[in-house]
Amino acid sequence: MTEHPSLLAVEGICKSFIGFKALDSVDFAVRPGEIHALLGENGAGKSTLIKVLTGVHQPDSGVIKIDGQPVSVRDTQHAQNLGIGTVYQEVNLLPDMSVADNLFIGRQPMRFGFVNRKLMEKSARELLTQYDLHLDVSSDLSRYSVAVQQLVAIARAVDMSGRVLILDEPTASLDRHETEILFAILRKLRSRGLGIVFITHFLDQVYEICDRVTVLRNGKLAGSALTTELSKIELVSLMLGRTLAVATHNTRRDRPAPEIRQFSFKGLGRSRSIDPFDLDIGEGEVVGMAGLLGSGRTETAKVLFGIDAADTGQIHIDGDPVLIRTPQDAVACGFGLCPEDRKSDGIIGDLSVRENICLALQAHRGWFHRLSTQEQTVLADKFVKAFDIRTTDIEKPVKFLSGGNQQKVILARWLATNPRLLILDEPTRGIDVGAHAEIIALIHQLCDDGMALLVISSEIDEIVAYSSRVVVLRDRAHRGEISGDDIVPANIMQMIAAEPERASA
Repeated sequence: MTEHPSLLAVEGICKSFIGFKALDSVDFAVRPGEIHALLGENGAGKSTLIKVLTGVHQPDSGVIKIDGQPVSVRDTQHAQNLGIGTVYQEVNLLPDMSVADNLFIGRQPMRFGFVNRKLMEKSARELLTQYDLHLDVSSDLSRYSVAVQQLVAIARAVDMSGRVLILDEPTASLDRHETEILFAILRKLRSRGLGIVFITHFLDQVYEICDRVTVLRNGKLAGSALTTELSKIELVSLMLGRTLAVATHNTRRDRPAPEIRQFSFKGLGRSRSIDPFDLDIGEGEVVGMAGLLGSGRTETAKVLFGIDAADTGQIHIDGDPVLIRTPQDAVACGFGLCPEDRKSDGIIGDLSVRENICLALQAHRGWFHRLSTQEQTVLADKFVKAFDIRTTDIEKPVKFLSGGNQQKVILARWLATNPRLLILDEPTRGIDVGAHAEIIALIHQLCDDGMALLVISSEIDEIVAYSSRVVVLRDRAHRGEISGDDIVPANIMQMIAAEPERASA
């Protein structure tokens, strides 16, 4: 592979947004006949790099080369003309138009000023035959599965561009059989000499289909290697930015496990989201949940809280069966959830601190039993003081608070309902050091008060510091559990990287 010039390469690419450096001197290259994985956690710079390659963003500095020659990619149309095609996770097609229309929209064959549908549909059938797809191309695309739509989008991108194909999370919504069909197509395209950029969070798929892997971290190149020369544990270390180490002692793991698990989830799962799993959480326990981005951590939280209703499994609370199909059901059972994305899923920015804190309790009571303004004020003042929420006024719109203080407001909202089980999804992401320490102290305090907590975090040291037990996920499946003195970063990382059949050993 190395003797061939790169189809597409970037050298020293930098890109900043209002003082924030999204890409910092990044090098990246795709060779002919290569499937190249581009990996990294949230904020690593993957999306920005793709947007630079496809002309959405112009780089501040650095060089883009095609066949070794410098080019300036003006926009997405120019990128396509240069041979760069992109298929995003959310298929960018028109489901209410026919398959043929989607394949040739904007470039339909014309005759006497009208679209030559007969020729277009004939061309569509011939094109899809190359992908072993035999569809009624005159039917609406919406008739077909997500997997078929994904292949139609790939066929269109390759037909329009034909040199470099960028796939952004192509298997995120596919089951295993559909993924195997996609991989068979990618191998054919690779044999034709295409260069393929494969963005994914599934480590097993990286080693199954990719020839080379590049990891970005915090906008910088963390490393690049052939997959045959990079072990999974080395790859995990590159992505997390740390090597194996022994953590400080966590006194919480010395506590005896509760004799009774108040919350028991057996075989709970959701198709195309998270494989069936077993999970027990007892009073006064902090169960940490570790795994790389896309491993299924947030999907687990959504199933537990009824945001995505489980299609398999059973839930028992204090030994009694319960049914949780909606967040309202979860709240009625004493659950609370602080979501990963506090901006879009947590706070309501234009509402005041007071209104945000009282929101969940009011919903729990029902709108016919409204909290009075005085009750709301007393409640908000109590939590502002208890959590040291830095605001000049509880009537101040919450959007004007810092990230750490917004996180405290969301915590206060759920604690106002006096939950028995609190799910925290990335509770310390994007907050300052002081607020980070306060949130960690609060987790310890809530556990001491007897609350059951499930805490999801990508910070391994953080999970080690407060967890009674740690559940490890990879590729949307629960791979195993670690407890006691085995809760150290090395064991967590080893389980993330382990082969599925050995992960629970």
